[in-house]
Amino acid sequence: MGATKSVTDASFAADVLKSDKPVLVDFWAEWCAPCRKVSPLLEEIAGEMGDQVSIVKLNIDENPETARAYRVMSVPTLTVFKNGEPVQSIAGAKPKGELVKLIESAL
Repeated sequence: MGATKSVTDASFAADVLKSDKPVLVDFWAEWCAPCRKVSPLLEEIAGEMGDQVSIVKLNIDENPETARAYRVMSVPTLTVFKNGEPVQSIAGAKPKGELVKLIESAL
């Protein structure tokens, strides 16, 4: 893992809700093939836009509390948080351009 960061139920509040910049949370799971497709795109975007947005990954199998709290029903679910609130969310593997648009909507 390079430019993206892993978060857990325990670190979610500090890393996401209290962040001073928008955060894209990738709710994912080991067994999820579309999640593996999205992961390198998120790394690329984090490398390009890392000064404007944080990109973090939350494994829903290891961190069920946060996934349940935000009603994550399918993976990958990509949710942008701003000022501690979820503002935009998409489910499923999307092309890079769509992921960038999702992030830009919160900037």
